[in-house]
Amino acid sequence: MNIIITGASNGIGYQTALIAAQKPGNKIVALSRNKEKLLRLQAEAKKLDNGSEIHILSLDISDFENAAILNELKKINFETIDVLINNAGLLINKLFEELTADDWLNTYKVNVFGVIKIIKALLPLMGKTKTHIVNISSYGGFQGSAKFAGLSAYSSGKAALANLTECLAEEFKNKNISVNCLALGAVQTEMFSKAFPGFNAPVSPQQMAQFIIEFAMNGHNYFNGKILPVTLSTI
Repeated sequence: MNIIITGASNGIGYQTALIAAQKPGNKIVALSRNKEKLLRLQAEAKKLDNGSEIHILSLDISDFENAAILNELKKINFETIDVLINNAGLLINKLFEELTADDWLNTYKVNVFGVIKIIKALLPLMGKTKTHIVNISSYGGFQGSAKFAGLSAYSSGKAALANLTECLAEEFKNKNISVNCLALGAVQTEMFSKAFPGFNAPVSPQQMAQFIIEFAMNGHNYFNGKILPVTLSTI
């Protein structure tokens, strides 16, 4: 499969790319702003030596030119997309009255507008084969879930991503493109640890990544336009 993963230099994205590379024949493009960590990912994946490939592309998903990313993909003969995992995210933990305009703008630029930009840029490569877009949201953005103080920017942006998923699934349903959204619960990532120091999440990045890649490769056979909570929480 041809798989693109954003936010692939850390945590869930990094582990998702590695697990995808464990499947022989997969061709993965890992996107992130951090080229050094992407190179580390690529080097680790090469040790598998199983016929899979990881290519890296250093860019800011909130600020790029469509032609630039398509040209880079063309260089590696990446002409169709089977799976796009929109994993890149920004979490700012501040009470509402402390959030600045820049905090809101930066959160939405990554968590909402970055996803919109990357999907729009890559649409010419989608639908040639069955394409599955998986948007990584948060349980905090899932309607009816318990909310936490300090996450109004993050959670509301993730809620917007969930609604966008439903809208795109409807628009793309006759174009051989499925769109689903995974609303993740707490995962012990670097981003989570910085936002909630001292709190231990019940799920590791490796565990969540295993679920995500299996869903991304097979979930479109059973779901479209769905917002699926992935959490151990009962509230």
